[in-house]
Amino acid sequence: MKVSFHGQACVKIQTENHTILIDPFITGNGLSDLKSGQQNPDVILLTHGHNDHVGDTISIAERTNCLVVAPNELASYLASRGLNTHPMHIGGSHTFAFGRVKFTPAFHGSMFEDEEGNRIYGGMPAGILFFAEGKTVYHAGDTALFSDLKLIGELNNIDLAFLPIGDNFTMGPEDALIAADWVNAKQVVPMHYNTFPLIEQDGEAFCQNVKTGEGLHLEPGESVEL
Repeated sequence: MKVSFHGQACVKIQTENHTILIDPFITGNGLSDLKSGQQNPDVILLTHGHNDHVGDTISIAERTNCLVVAPNELASYLASRGLNTHPMHIGGSHTFAFGRVKFTPAFHGSMFEDEEGNRIYGGMPAGILFFAEGKTVYHAGDTALFSDLKLIGELNNIDLAFLPIGDNFTMGPEDALIAADWVNAKQVVPMHYNTFPLIEQDGEAFCQNVKTGEGLHLEPGESVEL
């Protein structure tokens, strides 16, 4: 399994037979190394309904007819736009041909504006546990620090975790270091930082301070093999 980071919270997972995109914020993301029109995923996984996470989902899915897996309310809206969707909710899991997906709690919000300026409620925000090829990847989504992160770590043998460190909208580096201890992943990648001035942080310094597991600093476009 190859896992790559592409700025903000965009992550690509490539298994032997499938390509999965999480939160594909590409257009308007100054840190992204991707081009939206060149993405042909089998599935898009969405953590919540903010524009910097839904991103290019609609244009990619309209072009490729890929499956979009999202929290129920967000999936319902995207289905009304003609997309091929699978709704889920926090605590639920489902086994697909490409792997198993489980939605976990995240403390945040979920609303985005469509092309006409309409504000769309996206349901409760979530994190995502992805299981495939004997590996477990945890994408925390946008979240504050909360104690149930300990439970996520205790119940799952997490190989790779993506944690937000940007502060202001999510937990900052100090809280994310606590989260890294609780999640207990073998490798921890910081995300959701430096995309905008308000969330500028030092990702390398964060990785150096990770005590539980290995802090892994990935620049957009860099990847790790699991």
